[in-house]
Amino acid sequence: MSHAASNRPNRAVFAPAGVQLATEARPETAAPPLAPEYVGLVTRAIAFALDAALINLIAIVVALAVGLALSVLSVPDAVSIVAIVSGCAAFVAWTAAYFVTFWSTTGQTPGSRLLRIRVCRANDGGVLRPRRSLLRLAGLMLAAIPLGAGFLLILVDARRRGLQDMLAGTVVVGIDLP
Repeated sequence: MSHAASNRPNRAVFAPAGVQLATEARPETAAPPLAPEYVGLVTRAIAFALDAALINLIAIVVALAVGLALSVLSVPDAVSIVAIVSGCAAFVAWTAAYFVTFWSTTGQTPGSRLLRIRVCRANDGGVLRPRRSLLRLAGLMLAAIPLGAGFLLILVDARRRGLQDMLAGTVVVGIDLP
């Protein structure tokens, strides 16, 4: 094994079901497969903060555009109230769609990609289906309700799983990007 290869961090990447990863090994000494690197609370919190900033930045730009358009029009107060309620509903839908779409396609939100982590199924490392992503999002909200107590499980669980991960059957692992 070359000197450069031995300095790489020990991070495993789950392969999709039915795909076997090629490993660099010499016939006389085959290394055991690496266990995945489970990601802790701080890294996950930073990734979530980056995602929240992106979600809110896009929502602010859209709100400013809609507000500017409504400011040049003469609209009754009832329409303004409907617009505000519709905007709140659109924000909730946008946030849910953001997480569910990224978790169900690549397992990585933009914040997760920056920190080189991804969400995957605990049993085989596969990408989540939309229903499981929705369940994980609901678990994320439940974990936050009791003053974030559901996230404290990450500190004591061997696989660093929070309430949202236990409910959805997921883990968050570190990855090496090409």
